[in-house]
Amino acid sequence: MAIINQKGGVGKSTTAINLSAALGEMGKQVLLVDLDPQGNSSSGLGVEKSQVQNCIYDVLLNDVPVEEVIIPDVCEGLDLVPATINLAGAEVELVSEMARENRLKDAIGALRGKYDYIFIDCPPSLGLLTVNALVAADKLLIPIQCEFYALEGVTKLLDSMKRVKTRLNPMLDIYGVLMTMYDGRTTLSRQVVEEVRSYFGRLVFETLIPRTVKLSEAPSFGQPITLYDPSGKGAQSYMSLAKEVIARG
Repeated sequence: MAIINQKGGVGKSTTAINLSAALGEMGKQVLLVDLDPQGNSSSGLGVEKSQVQNCIYDVLLNDVPVEEVIIPDVCEGLDLVPATINLAGAEVELVSEMARENRLKDAIGALRGKYDYIFIDCPPSLGLLTVNALVAADKLLIPIQCEFYALEGVTKLLDSMKRVKTRLNPMLDIYGVLMTMYDGRTTLSRQVVEEVRSYFGRLVFETLIPRTVKLSEAPSFGQPITLYDPSGKGAQSYMSLAKEVIARG
């Protein structure tokens, strides 16, 4: 499942980290693949990127087996394929490679069946790394921030999804749409949720992820919100989302 939206700052990495950790706490085996050159999912789970010898870049471009790159048990039930700044060059270097759109799919295909869920945290762009995620994934989870222009970037993403579905990955579909940074005190947040629900219908999760200070703080302590502030609103909302994900199958 690719966690994707080419707009930055909508809560992709926050969702990747915290949904993965919540599912792990519920007894699921989860793999999180950090495909963002900023490596926020890696640092947000306490990985010291300067200590990482091989990352997803080496899997995509140097034929290093993904099994050799996995960092096991970064949290209960959660393994991680880290990203480092090396990945920033991958967009350019992939251009001249054979079967460039299939690199990620080929690399993680062997892991199907070993995990209950494999999540891919995508970069905030629609470049070759994101295309790799679209080809490798069965489903898309789209976080949308409760703010003006919330749907504006999503139409471009849906166009890209249709093109990949037609040419490269006929299985690809939207799994769910997640409303993030929700503030129930503002009319705007409520209006955006209504607008997105009228557009996507039942694909929108019931769970709304609130805007909280603790959710913003947790990555700087290298912990998911379920460890950093387990009784807070943020942790409860991601546990609630994890239950919805399990119920959707």
